[in-house]
Amino acid sequence: MKLWDKGYTIDNVVDKFTVGNDRVLDLKLVEYDIQGNCAHAKMLNHIGVLSDQELDDILSGLKTIQATVDNGTFVIEDSFEDVHSKVEFELTRLIGEAGKKIHTARSRNDQVLVDLHLYAKNEINEITLLVNQLFERMLSLAEEHKEVLMPGYTHMQVAMPSSFGLWFSGYAECLIDDLYLMNAAYKICNQNPLGSAAGYGSSFPIDRLMTTKLLGFETLKYNVIAAQMSRGKMEKSLAFAMASVAGTLSRFAADICLYMSQNFNFIGFPKELTTGSSIMPHKKNPDVFELMRAKCNKIQNLPSEIMMITNNLTVGYHRDFQLLKESLMGGIDELKNCLDVCDFMLKHIEIKSDFLDNDMYNFMYTVEDVNKLVIEGVPFREAYQIIGEKVLNDSYVPTKEVRHSHEGSIGNLCLEEIREKFRSIKE
Repeated sequence: MKLWDKGYTIDNVVDKFTVGNDRVLDLKLVEYDIQGNCAHAKMLNHIGVLSDQELDDILSGLKTIQATVDNGTFVIEDSFEDVHSKVEFELTRLIGEAGKKIHTARSRNDQVLVDLHLYAKNEINEITLLVNQLFERMLSLAEEHKEVLMPGYTHMQVAMPSSFGLWFSGYAECLIDDLYLMNAAYKICNQNPLGSAAGYGSSFPIDRLMTTKLLGFETLKYNVIAAQMSRGKMEKSLAFAMASVAGTLSRFAADICLYMSQNFNFIGFPKELTTGSSIMPHKKNPDVFELMRAKCNKIQNLPSEIMMITNNLTVGYHRDFQLLKESLMGGIDELKNCLDVCDFMLKHIEIKSDFLDNDMYNFMYTVEDVNKLVIEGVPFREAYQIIGEKVLNDSYVPTKEVRHSHEGSIGNLCLEEIREKFRSIKE
């Protein structure tokens, strides 16, 4: 069944090509399609298009369909084009003629827009919860290991003293920036597009403010063309926010892969959380973080993919938008999985400290010793030259004294301030 059925059958080749993978993807949208139908039916009753009895029948039928979603028996067979046609068919089968009225003053365009906006809002909330979980894990590790020094690097060369506390809390605070973008995406998603129909409104006296309230949107996307043009724009906004989170995870995963190698040996994981080699019996590979890095790099390409599909499309609906579903939904699932797995792995991370006994890390104290001379009254440039000359003639012996006290430094991580900043963006 197709919502646009006019009494003839299109060629199977065309049908298969145009429907694509929608039947599978739309299973993620069923509950939101039912929510949209409920709100739309109540509004149609409010303006006199549906009788009270018809509304009761429709809501009862939709409740029955929702029960099949809840128990996992709802399917979209090949005879249906999408979730919208399947729900309308089932509703009509359950309650009769009233089910055929549910599409009044509506287009499949604004149906899918509503479904995707509601879906995106829910997924953003789930992503935010997972980010919160990882944030708390990182801050907890920062507090636990704040006294354990590690070398900081610039240009992949040993540079200055860092610490595990600084490292973990640094990534934790980066997640806050990611959530700023995620909150912006949520605000974009939190606008009701229902009532835009095919993008040019309806001659029915629909009440769009009513459906906005019923569906829990913060505001209405007032202009019907603007509402239709949110298709693609909404997905792109969310993709940028997801790419920001993925960028943080990808960089962290790269650090993990580096730091657990034998050349560094800063961290480790239980053998049960690593993988082996088919020919090298000693290997404990960081496959989880290598895959996390790759998956997150793929997510970072999502905004570009969406832009390449939607750039330069003229005003109004185009079937090109259909391709956004698979990319966005797949990216959301991957990001949530990466966040969850990252938290799981960090729960078992092993922090080492004896690596600093290696002389190769002596040079990370040179700046500390330059600053020590400056505090004693030596001009900075002269102090720099004194330590530099010792380094050049191999006579440098580090004092290994680290005195950092300013906000956000090794000695003053400001963990509670970072936590408070995180709390403030969720309010």
